[in-house]
Amino acid sequence: MSLQESVQAREKSESHFYINLLFMVKRLIDIIMSIGLIIITIPIFLFICYRLAKKEGKPIFKKELCVGKNGKQFIKWSFRTTTIPSQVIRSLPPHPFPHKWEEGVPDHFRVLHGKHVAYTMTGEKLRKYGFDKIPQFYNVLKGDMSLIGPSPEVVEVADYYNSNQLGRLKVRPGMTGYAQVHRLTNEKHGEKVKYDLHYINNISYKFETKIFFQAIKQLIKKK
Repeated sequence: MSLQESVQAREKSESHFYINLLFMVKRLIDIIMSIGLIIITIPIFLFICYRLAKKEGKPIFKKELCVGKNGKQFIKWSFRTTTIPSQVIRSLPPHPFPHKWEEGVPDHFRVLHGKHVAYTMTGEKLRKYGFDKIPQFYNVLKGDMSLIGPSPEVVEVADYYNSNQLGRLKVRPGMTGYAQVHRLTNEKHGEKVKYDLHYINNISYKFETKIFFQAIKQLIKKK
């Protein structure tokens, strides 16, 4: 092995060690923070459950089958924010939905459900302040999700991913993330993938911290 090859191999090994360490620390932070946030939000959680049961009726929770890290499927939990008919509509595959996308999900694709969805009065408030995502702290603690990462993709769409789009599944999906703080969650699929892959390819402690505080800043502005 030449000196140059030896140096390159060492740099690759050090980079691999750094990435593994980063994800270990990231997972530890997810566990600690999700436990803390679950405890802190118990009163809010119980109040929302009571409010939804009394004002909107059952079901209280919304369940979505999503695809996580390495293609693992999981149930993403959140509080129901829509009327019952809208809940049924949103559980259906996106429309119009092609039977076959040979080259992956088109860049221009987006889930068009706004005109079909009627949010409840309580649901509007929950969405505004992000309280509808409180049940997802359980997903984070369980290891299905992370506090920061690409937005979870529903199975119906992920089934059509091409090799480039599958790069989104190298990490755990997040409650917030680089694409989310740039308000790209419901925008064209190509833009969302572009931001998510940029995050994955440039992940670092500094980048994670920046995204976290951007998300907090946006939440405060909503108030």
